[in-house]
Amino acid sequence: MDGDGQRHGPLAGFTIGVTAARRADELGTLLKRRGGTVVHAPALRIVQLADDAELLSATKELIAHPPDTVVATTAIGFRGWVEAADGWGYGEDLLSCLRGAELLARGPKVKGAIRAAGLTEEWSPTSESLAEVLERLLGQGVEDRRIGLQLHGEPLPGFVEALRVGGADVVVVPVYRWMPPEDLAPVDRLIEATVARAVDAVTFTSAPAAASLLSRAEERGQLTELLAALHHDVLAACVGPVTALPLQARGIDTVQPERFRLGPLVQVLCAELPGRVPTLPVAGHRVEIRGHAVLVDGELRPVPPAGMALLHALTRRPGWVVSRAELLRALPGAGRDEHAVETAMARLRTALGAPQLIHTVVKRGYRLALDPSAGSKYADV
Repeated sequence: MDGDGQRHGPLAGFTIGVTAARRADELGTLLKRRGGTVVHAPALRIVQLADDAELLSATKELIAHPPDTVVATTAIGFRGWVEAADGWGYGEDLLSCLRGAELLARGPKVKGAIRAAGLTEEWSPTSESLAEVLERLLGQGVEDRRIGLQLHGEPLPGFVEALRVGGADVVVVPVYRWMPPEDLAPVDRLIEATVARAVDAVTFTSAPAAASLLSRAEERGQLTELLAALHHDVLAACVGPVTALPLQARGIDTVQPERFRLGPLVQVLCAELPGRVPTLPVAGHRVEIRGHAVLVDGELRPVPPAGMALLHALTRRPGWVVSRAELLRALPGAGRDEHAVETAMARLRTALGAPQLIHTVVKRGYRLALDPSAGSKYADV
């Protein structure tokens, strides 16, 4: 990409849905810094369980009968557990209990939370995967071992079941729960935007968020449409393989970074989204048609929704004449008056700043002025 394209950022002209509840601001800032437009629709909310009898009961149980091993799965969960115990007057008892146990941390952030509490972890998997934690535990043998498992917002039936089948006594510690958002309107708008292809990608940073979005679409009778959009036109980007599971169970391909972090997730989007858009040689210019904007010779040209609808219709067959009737059908809410096509076309040409990019073919319609040398290459696009 040339200097102008870089100045605008690799995500310029693309709209990205963010379903995260935690760290949504951080992810949104990273996306905007690279030129993206962000639609935030938290698919979940985190409910802390500081007053929850279940958490208090699990804490007391571990203090009374100390565990051999404790698995900490999230930094926020581990900190919340220690803080809740402290509030109940069991803080020192819990820390003493944990000091005597083998502490396993799922990833570096959890390690940081453990050390901040004055504790030291025994081991942490390089993959940050609970599957690797489970493999280690089962490999060492868990028969007659007491294992505390700090949940990360949702039950882990496969994990717990495997340990219990191996003979372990498992005490689950539910520090917080994922719940549907109190305000469902943003989620509904994101579903509508995805179905309408008004977003180019949707990001997921937790499996419960992905499951929640699918569940809400099903409640609204839009699951089939949402899946169709995610299958073909809207990129599903997940922070890691566990997050992707609810989507992959529905047959949706996802992209994921090698490192399960927000920064690498944004880098994946920066590589994937521009790569999905062809650069067309049109009337001597380089034209790249993105979600809500066009790069003309590297210069970003914002285009209204009606204009983008016309452009997408023209680029399905670059260089071929598209009738006014067909373009009218592509316009959102245009009705039956073909004059709407002429009005939208005039505004589109103004927005592009290069009217010659689109030719009027008298009594037939319009066509993208594809350079003759590129005609054969794009004839079947």
